[in-house]
Amino acid sequence: MTKKQKLELTWIGKENRPRLEPRILLEDPEKSYHAAHRVTEHDRFDNRLIFGDNLLALKALEQEFAGKINCIYIDPPFNTQQAFEHYDDTVEHSLWLSLIRDRLDLLRRLLSSGGTLFVHIDDNELGYLIVLLDELFGRDNRVYVVTFKQGSATGHKAINPGCVNTTNFLVIYAKDKSRWIPKRLFTARERDDRYNQFIENVEMPYSKWRITTLTKAFAVAKGFSEKDARIYAKAKPEELDQFVIRNASHVIRLARPSYESVSGDARKLIDESKRNKEAIFRLERNDYSDIYLKGGERILFYADKLKEIDGKLMAAEPLTTLWDDILSNNLHAEGGVDFPKGKKPEALIKRAVELATDPGDWVLDSFAGSGTTGAVAHKMGRRWIMVELGEHCHTHIIPRLKKVIDGADPGGITEMAGWKGGGGFRYYRLAPSLLEKDKWGQWVISKEFNAGMLAEAVCKLEGFTYAPSDTVYWQHGHSTERDFIYVTTQHLSADQLAHLSDEVGSDRALLVLCAAFRAPRDAGAERHPNLTVKKIPKQVLSRCEWGHDDYSLKVENLPKAPPKLGQMELI
Repeated sequence: MTKKQKLELTWIGKENRPRLEPRILLEDPEKSYHAAHRVTEHDRFDNRLIFGDNLLALKALEQEFAGKINCIYIDPPFNTQQAFEHYDDTVEHSLWLSLIRDRLDLLRRLLSSGGTLFVHIDDNELGYLIVLLDELFGRDNRVYVVTFKQGSATGHKAINPGCVNTTNFLVIYAKDKSRWIPKRLFTARERDDRYNQFIENVEMPYSKWRITTLTKAFAVAKGFSEKDARIYAKAKPEELDQFVIRNASHVIRLARPSYESVSGDARKLIDESKRNKEAIFRLERNDYSDIYLKGGERILFYADKLKEIDGKLMAAEPLTTLWDDILSNNLHAEGGVDFPKGKKPEALIKRAVELATDPGDWVLDSFAGSGTTGAVAHKMGRRWIMVELGEHCHTHIIPRLKKVIDGADPGGITEMAGWKGGGGFRYYRLAPSLLEKDKWGQWVISKEFNAGMLAEAVCKLEGFTYAPSDTVYWQHGHSTERDFIYVTTQHLSADQLAHLSDEVGSDRALLVLCAAFRAPRDAGAERHPNLTVKKIPKQVLSRCEWGHDDYSLKVENLPKAPPKLGQMELI
């Protein structure tokens, strides 16, 4: 039988996958931050800022957040072979593919079934990234490749021969396109000057409408002559734009309808309108707006072009895959932090978040940079998680988020979102590796792990939810309402196991991980059917090098159950 073939991207080292030891996240209350008082009913303090390697952090998040993230926006290094102030963008091509593949694989697991992934990239790795994402997410789940205009053809690049590169791209995938429901968005457009006529008495029956020019109507409103109104509108076009918006139900244009595309009733009315050019005709329709005709042409109202965007009425069109209305200039002031060559406009992240989420949804960015994604999600009432390894996590992101929370960040989308401040975030760092080498070169549990950290790490390793009990010493976590876990570094005797079994009771099950244990001599394991007892694994059975050293524990034949933690008994 021949092996089933598939289209895939191959590269040197593709088969080398890191085996990640589950890590735990340690909160640092000193770096966590929240508003001094509750500002709005949507204030949240469950947002997370994680300092550490994003691959390990994503693995640490998997147990709690798998299938729960609604929107992921990442702006990974573009691999431009340049070194920037805050990060190095010079990675060998095959290694870049391995690095991004492993992170995308974890990100896909975190996405909800109706979730959306946005990857911001330039043309350097665009083609390879799309093929890689097709392989990971499925080609059918690729929904858009958006072209984002990030600059203009000016400056030193404009003097070079050939094309001036002014664009980046957003590659957008759904976790499951059949469950993906994006929002209907509109983008602002300049006033359409073809709408240059004006109905003076639109409130009257349509047969009595008086139609004049837009310029004359503007002149009357300003008390100008028609000539002066033209001069004034040329000098201050925004005044005419606002007049049109305020009177959008009066402003019209005439357009020739597609005779073959309309109904038979509409064709009859068009013919009648052509024979009686001065009269206005109306075709009433049940499911659509009525059609008005004059001289064989349809009367189109400017009001039908207006949409409310960020609380303002303006001319708009449906969102397309060309985003040329959000420029990356004048970004140095956004968020009060400078991040050359790395900061993205808040308006860009806002559009992605609007397209894919509702208030209260989770938004994740594992390449946090200067913290734009978190700042935008916070202002928009979404919950967020950001991961950043660089020191700018502390020098840029934390100060920026504090300003957002304090209502002291007037830039970016603050006004559009109506943001006044509030909420907060919890700061986490990755716990040290569970393992270290002792003086004989053997892999053992790290001395940096205290009792609680050890219990939490073992819970994560075994698929339990870490939830220590304040009253029951043997409940360190749980998997169901009846299944618990207990972690101890003690050597447990048969009498201790019997006592533990009695405390657990017949209606509950307990997974016990200990340094060593002595089984009952008379009835074997069946004597305590409510207990499953295993030794805490102390050696690493495999090691894999991938960019840096990653170690994993192999623990076999342990049931998947969760528990709580009260006391740790150390020896």
